[in-house]
Amino acid sequence: MNKMNLTMLTDFYELTMANGYFENGLKDKCAYFDMFFRKIPDNGGFAIMAGVQQLIEYIKSIRFEEKDIEYLRSKNIFNEQFLEYLKNFKFSCDVWAIPEGTPIFPNEPILTIRGPVIEAQFIETMVLLTINHQSLIATKSNRIVRAAAGREVMEFGSRRAQGYDGAIYGARAAYIGGCVGTACTIGDSEFGIPAIGTMAHSWIQMFPNEIEAFRAYARTYPDNCTLLVDTYNVLKSGVPNAIKVFNEEIVSKGFRPKGIRIDSGDITYLSREARKMLDEAGFTDCKIVASNSLDEYIIRDILTQGAQVDLFGVGERLITSKSEPVFGGVYKLVAVNENGKLLPKIKLSENVGKITNPGFKQTWRLYDKASGKAIADVLTEFDEIIDENKPYELFDPEYTWKRKTVTNFEAKKLLTRIFDKGECVYESPNLKDIKDYCKEQVDTLWDEVKRFENPHKYYVDLSVSIWQMKERLLKEFSV
Repeated sequence: MNKMNLTMLTDFYELTMANGYFENGLKDKCAYFDMFFRKIPDNGGFAIMAGVQQLIEYIKSIRFEEKDIEYLRSKNIFNEQFLEYLKNFKFSCDVWAIPEGTPIFPNEPILTIRGPVIEAQFIETMVLLTINHQSLIATKSNRIVRAAAGREVMEFGSRRAQGYDGAIYGARAAYIGGCVGTACTIGDSEFGIPAIGTMAHSWIQMFPNEIEAFRAYARTYPDNCTLLVDTYNVLKSGVPNAIKVFNEEIVSKGFRPKGIRIDSGDITYLSREARKMLDEAGFTDCKIVASNSLDEYIIRDILTQGAQVDLFGVGERLITSKSEPVFGGVYKLVAVNENGKLLPKIKLSENVGKITNPGFKQTWRLYDKASGKAIADVLTEFDEIIDENKPYELFDPEYTWKRKTVTNFEAKKLLTRIFDKGECVYESPNLKDIKDYCKEQVDTLWDEVKRFENPHKYYVDLSVSIWQMKERLLKEFSV
């Protein structure tokens, strides 16, 4: 998409720190940063990685324009040589990311940046903004799609999104998570997400009566006719009028009706009764679409109660992740290069959950070869190897007596190189392939991890060397 220059979409302290690094002779010091998150939205068992392609586009386009330099100069706090440096700014870092569509878990690096500290620090805001938002919506979408138990889910949330970027990139993330299409037209024109939509209640109200509205729509779209049946009364007028128009305008022309949509009322009861009426009229192939403030819990409940719904249109509670609208990804310094030697860094906290995992790391996923299911993730030093041909001992980083030795497994590195010294070396898959990959990877998780309530905890463990590094730093900096 053609966009404004987003270089200045950054927290102001990134610039004040950058100026400080410059003045203190640190501008070329090599730093390592990890992005990770601490808590899965909705207390779920896993999240979905998304937003990498937009991050790539942002990094490629970083440039400080003259108006940006003049603005910074007007603040009267920035070194003139630093401003000259920004005029000629060129991103030169190495970047690794877990591919979009991959299930991800707390406290593991999902993105790692290595390079001059000014550059690596500067992109923090956009790294977090981009990955946090799309990962949040992809995760929510995947929950809703799984609740639908094989029925298709359409993303209907544009008008309730948090701004136009929220609508556009929310539609993209929802598609990655498993939605079959979107009401957001630009999502189709820009990303190839199938655009889906029929009519609003206003269409019905524009005509003298409901049946005339149905006839007009059926005449216009005889080969793709879905009628909204709840403007006045679903069972007394909506469905009967739809059946009449299907016979008059659709079947008579050699087509079949696509469906009816119910957007209010008791979806379970109304869909059951509507299904009976459609079947009795010979329209067993006519699908029932349900919408109206749905989420994974409502969908699960109405299906358990016997709702006869074939497709779901989900809007505000998906596109805003209403139940938990924040994906808490953070961006932390984990190491620096000191005279050619890697020096790990750690952040301590009285809150144990906020203590970081130090060092330059790789995220591995171990899969059981017999079942194909994911066993656990392991954080190792970046060049450390997990040998699939030998038994590997996993242990809980906090409760180290909890140990498990695994055999007959496949070990896969998750962090993939995206930029090499500032040059993009990664070709993003097309969106449909990312969506398919997401479904494939979610299927590698045990059902217990996919529960909505009290899911089984999927373990993210440390290798012995990373655990020892962390313990050493904890002792060194504890007071």
